[in-house]
Amino acid sequence: MPTVRPRSDWDAWGTDQARLPAGAKAILATILRGRPRPVARRAAPTLTASRIGDADLAALSAIVGEGAATPDDSVRMLHLGGKSTPDLLRRRLDDPQPAPDAVVSTASHDEVLAVLAECQRRGIAVVPFGGGTSVVGGVDPQRGSHDVVIALDLAPTAALLDLDETSLLATFGAGTTGPQAEELLRAHGFTLGHFPQSFEYATIGGFAATRSSGQASRGYGRFDDLVHALRIATPVGDLSLGRAPASAAGPDLRELFLGSEGAFGVLTEVTVRVRPLPGATGYAAWTFPDFGSGAEALREATQRGIRPTVLRLSDATETRVNAALGGHLTRLRGCLAVATFDGADDREVEAARSQLDAVFAAHGGTPRGEDPARSWERGRFSSPALRDTLMDAGVLAETLETATTWTRLAELKRAVTDAVTQTLAAGGTRPIVLCHISHVYAAGASLYFTVVAALTDDPLAQWHAAKDAASRAIGAAHGTITHHHAVGRDHRPYLETEIGTLGVEILRAVKATVDPRGIMNPGALVVPLPASAGGAA
Repeated sequence: MPTVRPRSDWDAWGTDQARLPAGAKAILATILRGRPRPVARRAAPTLTASRIGDADLAALSAIVGEGAATPDDSVRMLHLGGKSTPDLLRRRLDDPQPAPDAVVSTASHDEVLAVLAECQRRGIAVVPFGGGTSVVGGVDPQRGSHDVVIALDLAPTAALLDLDETSLLATFGAGTTGPQAEELLRAHGFTLGHFPQSFEYATIGGFAATRSSGQASRGYGRFDDLVHALRIATPVGDLSLGRAPASAAGPDLRELFLGSEGAFGVLTEVTVRVRPLPGATGYAAWTFPDFGSGAEALREATQRGIRPTVLRLSDATETRVNAALGGHLTRLRGCLAVATFDGADDREVEAARSQLDAVFAAHGGTPRGEDPARSWERGRFSSPALRDTLMDAGVLAETLETATTWTRLAELKRAVTDAVTQTLAAGGTRPIVLCHISHVYAAGASLYFTVVAALTDDPLAQWHAAKDAASRAIGAAHGTITHHHAVGRDHRPYLETEIGTLGVEILRAVKATVDPRGIMNPGALVVPLPASAGGAA
C-alpha cells in the first residue's frame, strides 16, 4: 500500500500546525480591534463513556477479527465526527466529547455486509467513516433512537482492486485516500484528477457519498461524473450498479447512492473513469476590473467549450486579502482569475491558454503571468488548517458554498454576503466575507464564501446564526443549499426548500427500504419515517 499522510488530529484539520502567512497580522488587527478571544487547544479529549456491551462487541469481533472492533478511547477519539469549524470549536469548548461507542474496522465488502447485518439484528447504529473530513455534520457519532453507535472505519479497504487500461476504468476500495489513489494510478501512467481541498485525507468512498467536486472539475469533471460503477452494502443486502458506459434500463440507481452520505448503506467499492497522466501543464492568471466582468468572461469561455483544468475567479475582497497574505501579489487590484491547463504536450496546453486569453481580453482581463496560479496551486490544500491557528488567535474562519445559474449569480452572491455580514455585525463582530467562483458549467457556477470574524464569548451560537442566515438567503435566491459539501446534518433543515416535501418523502421511502431499522448514519441527509411495527426508526 502506498504511503499517505496520517489521519488528521482529533481536534484540528491536520496533523501539522499551520503558520499564519506574511501580512496576516495587519488583517487580524482589523478584525479583532483589540478584542482577541483565543480558544486554546486541549492536550487530550475526555470522551463520553462507551455504551457497547460485551455481547455486541464479541459478535462484531467475530466478523472482523480480534482487535478490529474496539471501544478503546485512543481509537474512538479519532472518530469524533467531521472537521467543520464548529466541530473544531466544540472540541476546544465542550467536555466530554461525544464519541462512537466502538470503532469497527472492515477490510472487504463481505465484512461490511456482515457487520451491517449484525447491527441490523442488534439495533446498533452505524456511521461509515472514511477520512473524517465532513464539514456539514456528515459523520457525527449520533445514535438516533438506538442505544449504541459504532464508527465503521473503511481504511483497511484501501486498494486498487482492478485497472482496465483499455476501458480506462479503475476500481478502488472505498477507504482509499486521494493520495493513495493517485500514487497507485501513477504507477500505471494514469490519474483520476480529483483534487478537493480535503484531498490529503478524504477517501474515494467519501468523494462518491458526498458528490465531491475537486478543484480540477473543469478539466476532469465532478466526482459523480467520474463514477462508472458502485458496489454497495446495505443492512438488507447488497447491490452492484453500473455495467455499461450508458444505459436505458430505467432510472439510474447509482444516483440514489451518489450523495447518500451513508444514510442508505455503505459504498464499499467504486469504479471510476481515469485518464493518462498529462504530458504538460501550464499556468496563467488575469485580473478583471470587477467581479461582474470576470464572471461574464468565465461564462463565455465555458459556454464556448474552452476547458482549462482549473478555472477560478476571486472577488475584489478575496483578491485583496490574498494579496496582503502572500506579499508577492500586493500590486494586484480588481478581481484575480487563475487557471491551469493539462494537455498531452506543450502545444495542446498553449492552444487552450490562448483561447482563454482571447476571451478574457475581450472582457477587460489583464494577463498577470503564471506566478499567481502557481502560488495558488502550492497552497491549495493548506487553507483549512489555518482555521486552527486562527482560533488560537481568537478568530473565526469558516466557509460555505452554493451554486446557481449565471442569470442569478450576482443576486445570490449579494444575498449571501449581506445575510452573513448583517447577522454577524448585529452580534458585535463585523466580518470580512470573501468569495470566489470555483466550479463552472454551461448553465451556471458555484460560489464559495469564506467568512472571517472575531470570536465572541459564544462562538458556536455566533456561527450558527450566520450559517442559518446564509442558508435562508440561499434558498430565497434559488441557489442550492450545497454544491459539493453535501447535506449531512447541518444542511438537512434546508433541504426541503430545495427538493420539496415530496422529494423528502421519496428519500425517506428509499431509506425505509434499504435501512428498515434506521441504523445507517442516523440524522444525516433525512430523518427517517416514524417507527412502525417492522422496526425502530
